[in-house]
Amino acid sequence: MKVNMHEAKSQLSRLAALAWQGEQVVICKAGKPWLRLMPYEGPTEARRLGGLEGQIWMSEDFDKEDEGLIEAIGVSNIFPDSD
Repeated sequence: MKVNMHEAKSQLSRLAALAWQGEQVVICKAGKPWLRLMPYEGPTEARRLGGLEGQIWMSEDFDKEDEGLIEAIGVSNIFPDSD
């Protein structure tokens, strides 16, 4: 259902009830869709940290520099010289 802004101002309670019943309510301004009236959905459950303990691991040499990789990137065209 599309309604203009003036009608929405005077019929907000009725439009809100329709939105809660599943009706798609679009409020138009100058004949163009401007807003969508939707039922409020409360915040989702707060996320908790953890939960994957023992399922994820990092190798001991994770942050060790790989000279071969650094050299390969240095001579590649990934970072071309600017002229």
